Amino acid sequence: MIANVTTEGQRRRRIVQRIAFALLALSTAFGFLALGVILYSMIANGASALSWEFLTTFPRKMMTEGGIYPALVGSFYLTVGAVLLSLPLAVASAIWLSEYSRGGLWVRMIRVGVNSLAGVPSIVFGLLGLAFFVKVLGFGVSLLSGALTLALLILPILIRAGEEALQAVPMNFREGALALGATKWHAVRTVVLPSAIPGILTGVILGISRAIGETAPIMFTAAAFYMSRLPETLSDKVMALPYHIFVMATESPNYYKTRNLQFGAALVLLGMVLLMNLGAVTWRARVRRRKQW
Repeated sequence: MIANVTTEGQRRRRIVQRIAFALLALSTAFGFLALGVILYSMIANGASALSWEFLTTFPRKMMTEGGIYPALVGSFYLTVGAVLLSLPLAVASAIWLSEYSRGGLWVRMIRVGVNSLAGVPSIVFGLLGLAFFVKVLGFGVSLLSGALTLALLILPILIRAGEEALQAVPMNFREGALALGATKWHAVRTVVLPSAIPGILTGVILGISRAIGETAPIMFTAAAFYMSRLPETLSDKVMALPYHIFVMATESPNYYKTRNLQFGAALVLLGMVLLMNLGAVTWRARVRRRKQW
């Protein structure tokens, strides 16, 4: 009797397990199918626009001809600037939260605030950048204002990734450094932080993916409809791929004439995201290999 009950229970668990695996497989397949449809649509409509001229020339004839070179360069400047501005502050905040804070209500409130900021719509950051960086600080619509706004946008992501990476470092690393006579800061700087770099770089990858594709934050703070030259100083306006695509798709009177250019620019933006992420992933892999040696 007991054996029959056990067999019946095992049979039910196997059935539930198979159903769960089937649902997971269907969810994964649906995700890949949706991604495939999007990629196919972008390639089918935009592949004809891709050429070396498209990547290295300026737009002309009301953006119905020419390339996306200034928008490509502007997106790169904004993204790199945002990461360089936000990463030091994010790492410092993560170190304090993970290594020096003693917990309590105040720290819990800070963590809740950071998590909440990560979910704030990007348009809110755009309006904040317009009000503070453009108007109050007087930076105007410029590369600097756009980079600062994007830095605020990705800052919560980098803080959370950095804190989790630091907390993942085994406690005996810290205890061993302290037992050898190192100060708290020396242990953090020479032992804990280097061990957490791969996890921090994971946050950088997520931040790059978020920053490079945003339109709303730069629409009010940095983006220009058209520029005949590249930005030369931080106070110059910039063209950017997301805003360039938005303008061609919504505000251009020649929408149907530029359809292939729109999808071509979207393909280039996707490729730019992949290349920058690949660079960060490669750097992370090298850091991990050095630690294994």
